[in-house]
Amino acid sequence: MTKLIASLCVVCSLIGATVATNTANASDTSAKAQPSDSEIKQQIDRYIKSEMQERRIPGMQLAVVRGGKIVLLKSYGLAEIPNAVAVNDQNVFSINSATKSFTGVAIMQLVEEGKLDLSAPVSRYLDGLPVAWQAVTVRQLLTHTSGIPDIISSKIPSLATPQEVDAAWAAIQTWPMEFKTGERYRYNQTNYILLGKIIDRLSGMPFIAFFQKRQFAVAGMRSVGFGESRDVIPHKAVSYRYEEPGGSLKHVAEVFPPFMRTGAGMNSSAEDVANWLIALQQGKLISAAGLKQLWTPGTFNNGKPTVWALGWPVMRQGEYAAVAGVGGARSAFYVYPGHDLAIVTLTNLAGADPQGMIDDIAGFYLPGLRKAHGGAYAAHLLREQIAQDGYTGLAAKLNKIKINRGLPDPSEDDFNSWGYRLLSKKMADQAVTVFGLGVQVYPNSANLHDSLAEVYEFQADKVAALKHYRLSLGLDAQNTHAAERIAALGGK
Repeated sequence: MTKLIASLCVVCSLIGATVATNTANASDTSAKAQPSDSEIKQQIDRYIKSEMQERRIPGMQLAVVRGGKIVLLKSYGLAEIPNAVAVNDQNVFSINSATKSFTGVAIMQLVEEGKLDLSAPVSRYLDGLPVAWQAVTVRQLLTHTSGIPDIISSKIPSLATPQEVDAAWAAIQTWPMEFKTGERYRYNQTNYILLGKIIDRLSGMPFIAFFQKRQFAVAGMRSVGFGESRDVIPHKAVSYRYEEPGGSLKHVAEVFPPFMRTGAGMNSSAEDVANWLIALQQGKLISAAGLKQLWTPGTFNNGKPTVWALGWPVMRQGEYAAVAGVGGARSAFYVYPGHDLAIVTLTNLAGADPQGMIDDIAGFYLPGLRKAHGGAYAAHLLREQIAQDGYTGLAAKLNKIKINRGLPDPSEDDFNSWGYRLLSKKMADQAVTVFGLGVQVYPNSANLHDSLAEVYEFQADKVAALKHYRLSLGLDAQNTHAAERIAALGGK
């Protein structure tokens, strides 16, 4: 179940990009067996401009790394909308929680120095912790399986002042554990606060200085740094969001207290992140064995793998394995370790979800990835087709694209995010069509039935809304949203 993603609604002209609508020239490597580098860059350029318009992204940077080099670096759109300041390669963007990937590297550097054991309890390195926290291992902090309560909570309304920070830190140490350590995954900022304290203690310097000395300087990162909305940050692209539902453009107030900046708070250019990834993979930051460990998922108590490695989300395992840094639904980078490829996408729109674009971009270099995991690209091509001849016969259009291009179906999330983007633009009829196709492809998806019901409710079609809320609840008895909406609409 997702609510209205209205933060994606903005005037198309903000992007300043002309979108190619001729599907005969659609950006896909299947047009030629081996497209040239120039052709690939042109295809990616068309794709980026189209997706920026679809996602209503004001400004963006892209970097592609292959063979230890940056093979593509380009900036798009506006860094500052009111004064029409274009994005350039020197601009820095908030990378938010993608900072955690850098923290993972810092921790591994301490491991390789013999100062830290990932399997050791956190109490070995930090004093005065609550008894329930003391047995949690460093690895469990990194993989978000600690069960420690999260400082980002509805019970803590603000962390804007030192007094609020101190009070919040004292408060969470009195709260019960959220689950038994190692039993579950739950994303948690407190984990990375503790990691920052460990880095401070074992490195003998503040973690920001440790990052600067051991990562930024080594990788040749010229403009990277830490900061938030209250700081003056040179070349900072302004961060934006959109009000719900379908509201106006607003500035994002980014508040990252210093003690939380191992979890979020870095600002960087795509070029700097790309150079950091190159240094990381070339063994300049940690060893090859350390890198392998860094990108290996943790394990739950039952031995099954977690969805995070050491500071890095694990996006996929198998032939096209990928690890990532993802932050604030506005910035992301993927590394494909088995294919000598990394993609960096930084935007200034909260809710842009650029991570949803990265496999598509990688597919221009790895056709096999697109055939195996190219559902999002199929949705992209379907949108291009719709731009030519509308939403009629959507299922047939998708089927033709899949056959002609050898692509799989879009995922449930692809349909869901697309449908809500349409709804945020007040295109409810079109959203019904997209969600309707989604439930046709995934008839047992409680999530998509819930989303379709929500659009019908938005249209005041009570009968259709109740039908799909009931279908959703029948597929997922724990769907409290569907249950609540059925009761609110007078259903049973």
